[in-house]
Amino acid sequence: MTEPLLSVRGLSKSFETARRGFAKPPRVKAVQDVSFDVAPAKTVALVGESGSGKTTTARLVLRLVEPDAGSVSFDGVDWLALDRTSLNRRRKDLSVVFQDPATSLNPRMTVFDIVSEPLAIHGLYPGKERREKVRELLLSVGLPDSAAEKTPREFSGGQRQRIGIARALSTSPRFVVLDEPVSALDVSVRAQILNLLRDLQEETPSHPAYLFIGHDLQVVREIADRTAVMYLGRIVEEGPTAGLFEAPRHPYTSLLLASQPRETPDEPKSRAIPQGEPPSPASPPPGCAFHPRCPSARARCRDERPEERVEGDRRVACFFPNG
Repeated sequence: MTEPLLSVRGLSKSFETARRGFAKPPRVKAVQDVSFDVAPAKTVALVGESGSGKTTTARLVLRLVEPDAGSVSFDGVDWLALDRTSLNRRRKDLSVVFQDPATSLNPRMTVFDIVSEPLAIHGLYPGKERREKVRELLLSVGLPDSAAEKTPREFSGGQRQRIGIARALSTSPRFVVLDEPVSALDVSVRAQILNLLRDLQEETPSHPAYLFIGHDLQVVREIADRTAVMYLGRIVEEGPTAGLFEAPRHPYTSLLLASQPRETPDEPKSRAIPQGEPPSPASPPPGCAFHPRCPSARARCRDERPEERVEGDRRVACFFPNG
């Protein structure tokens, strides 16, 4: 069995909210006991509604914020134990593509400077080799080498995202976080970027693994090998994407799937859709956090928090999962 490239266990993080008066401000549990693996050259998606903890989880993995508890192992190395010097040295193996290329690219820099900046930071490809490397990167994402002398404002949204992808791949990373990389793009451009990401994963010499953060399940279905569903900071279901979409075990996964527009007329018109909005992370309900919205909730769900259980290649945190 292939060892995971990234292994996350028991990751937790809480944040202090704004103080009101003299009362002690409550702490919001943004991520609670999150565990998952990402295999080499594979894609794992984190999905869920806004505020479910997806992006915070990615930031913890990248060590942009430090966790309160848990462990992260990358390529067999204790990622959280690295000192700042060692961490910065290893950062070339990890990268990120942000959601909005209009804000993630410096409008005053040329494309050459944007794409080559990580190379300069890590001392890679000195002199003329760097210009040739940038040219190769631009060509790999479908942009001409003449793009190097232009600024981001001279490109469309899809082209800007290609620049962001070229920058992310410049150091030949083995792991890339894709933080909603197509949600800010027109529908007509999304398929192009998704196909590009798949092709680069297969053809780039480093064959990077992806952690895909998203809420559009049709996009996730196209790109992810495995999917983890998050609700109020926890993973409630995880497994191979195809099986999870075809037969969701957790009622919340059913809610997400039922909320997506139908692509074809013969798809089921509706499932049992729970009502209401997610509770505030600052004051979560007792027991199972999903029970106020769950059509299958029983007394036990209101009193106890379900622990996840493994079912073959799936895991689910629910006392009464879907049949």
